[in-house]
Amino acid sequence: MTRNIEEILSNYKREIDELGQISELNFSRIEKGIQISRSYLQKLRVALRKRKFKNKEDEILFFKKQKPSIYGHLKFFAKLYKFLLTKPRGTDKSKLAYIDAEIKKLQDYYYCNCEFIKYYRQNATFLDEFYFLRGNDNIGLITDTSHFYTDMEFSTSHDNAVAKIIAYDLLLNHYTFEIDNLKKSTREISNNAKLLEGLSLTWTSNKIDLTELIYALIASGAVKGDIKDLATAFEKIFDIDLGNYYRSFLEIRGRKEGLARFLDLLKRSLLGRIKVADD
Repeated sequence: MTRNIEEILSNYKREIDELGQISELNFSRIEKGIQISRSYLQKLRVALRKRKFKNKEDEILFFKKQKPSIYGHLKFFAKLYKFLLTKPRGTDKSKLAYIDAEIKKLQDYYYCNCEFIKYYRQNATFLDEFYFLRGNDNIGLITDTSHFYTDMEFSTSHDNAVAKIIAYDLLLNHYTFEIDNLKKSTREISNNAKLLEGLSLTWTSNKIDLTELIYALIASGAVKGDIKDLATAFEKIFDIDLGNYYRSFLEIRGRKEGLARFLDLLKRSLLGRIKVADD
């Protein structure tokens, strides 16, 4: 029994490790993590049906350490999947606020279950027979009433609580990683803004010419992105307000001749510069 469980856990760890680091997890890998975890949790269930534990120490080990190591990862993958689905797609500020709210939920759980979490983290054992032996529940020690609806053959009063601790610790690591990345991105943006402030560049042509250049850069594929983002970048670089550049583009399209008037000027100017340089 013990050897079979250890083999299951070893194979599970190998497959989970192949998914990569927490920072590398995407929807596809998370879905695979859920599938792998569910499959191996079922293997533990089958192993339990086929054989009995040699003693109560093996049973306590199973429900205190072994089953929660898989069940905790399953909870982690499921909650991370939901987190990525519901995470805002807006500004870094809105993303940080959302992650802070998720961290507060974890902290609330830690606070409400601090006694058991302390017991678990300190590797205490004096209540293990009540927490991790089947059919030996002490109702006075049970805080999660969902236990009363679980499979009595495959659960004890607190193996689910251990799985939650494992899952929430993994989630907290992921949230911390995301916050660090967002703050790093914010610092880089701030540094870029300071760099722009130190530049001395002036747009001397009219605004519609700059709009023509912006649309040309996007249309040619020379710049990959959105018209709005490129226009915003040029406004910051040259410290100007382009106004309604969509309307300006309509004016360009409405020209009777010289549709690319500014681009033609740029071409003539560049050719002239090359000729002077060659001479």
